[in-house]
Amino acid sequence: MHDKNERFRHELKYQISPVDYYAIRQRLGSVMKLDEHVRADGRYVIRSIYFDNVNDKVLREKINGVQKREKFRIRYYNDDVSYITLEKKIKWNNLCRKIDAKLTKEECRAILAGDTGGMIYHPSGLVRELYCKMKSQQLRPKVLVSYVREPYVYEAGNVRVTFDSNIRSTLFHREFLEETVTDIGVAENPGEMIMEVKFDAFLPEVIQALLQTEGIRQQAYSKYGACRRFG
Repeated sequence: MHDKNERFRHELKYQISPVDYYAIRQRLGSVMKLDEHVRADGRYVIRSIYFDNVNDKVLREKINGVQKREKFRIRYYNDDVSYITLEKKIKWNNLCRKIDAKLTKEECRAILAGDTGGMIYHPSGLVRELYCKMKSQQLRPKVLVSYVREPYVYEAGNVRVTFDSNIRSTLFHREFLEETVTDIGVAENPGEMIMEVKFDAFLPEVIQALLQTEGIRQQAYSKYGACRRFG
């Protein structure tokens, strides 16, 4: 479920309709394979807890189109909190890089509760970096973003095409990792999805051809930004 994080990758995003999704997915299925981590239905649920400060630094940098920016998030899949990762995503125009570190459930709960004492001694440099930025920039957990992902992979060019649907934001986010998540859908139009295309140095022509659909265009879409519209 993780992108290789040792280098920058291209990342393109498209907001698509259900009609576009079915057409593109049908074409991709003949060439690309489903990611091995999917459930029986070919999808998995992602929940990400994003960090920001009282001045909404991360959100404002996104809105203002700052070319190089970073954000921290804690992520887990299919509501399985036995495997939790802390991630830092670095974005530079259409290039992105992801660095991650594993957290235990206890470490995660401590960070979310503001109990940061143990972070400075953590073996992961990423956890120690978050500790410093929680102190210097006052980063705090801000919102829980949830969505369903259908991921396809193609070995040449390390291509990954994902369809994200049912994007939801927490209504109340004082507690995280709760068994029952109270949230609200953020889609502006019923059934709309986000298609993300990630690749290393090049996007193979065969994949480019499969993705060609009249009416869709690349755009800067942020799930975090969309979910922050609700608080």
